[in-house]
Amino acid sequence: MKSNNESNKAEQEKLFTGTLWLNTKALGLVLGLLFGFATFIATNWLVIKDGDAVGPHLSLLGQYFIGYTVSFSGSFIGFAYSFALGTLSGALVGWIYNKIVAFRK
Repeated sequence: MKSNNESNKAEQEKLFTGTLWLNTKALGLVLGLLFGFATFIATNWLVIKDGDAVGPHLSLLGQYFIGYTVSFSGSFIGFAYSFALGTLSGALVGWIYNKIVAFRK
């Protein structure tokens, strides 16, 4: 029969030697939604704020996201591009992390 102290020590050893695996699909989905909503909200914030020059810095995204403008319709285009970029980035980060963890085991 194990003593309580030995049982706790075994649990602690198991806890500190465990490995966290990432779900690449979930990470991709979460980062896609974060990137998409960040672009959507930032664009609409500038549209609502209005002014002489609406979002000169954010409009530079149009150089990479074809069809994107700082407008209400552009916010949907920006959401789609950012969602795709975030999804791919999250999936790639998760995949690389899991490969490194598998390599170290």
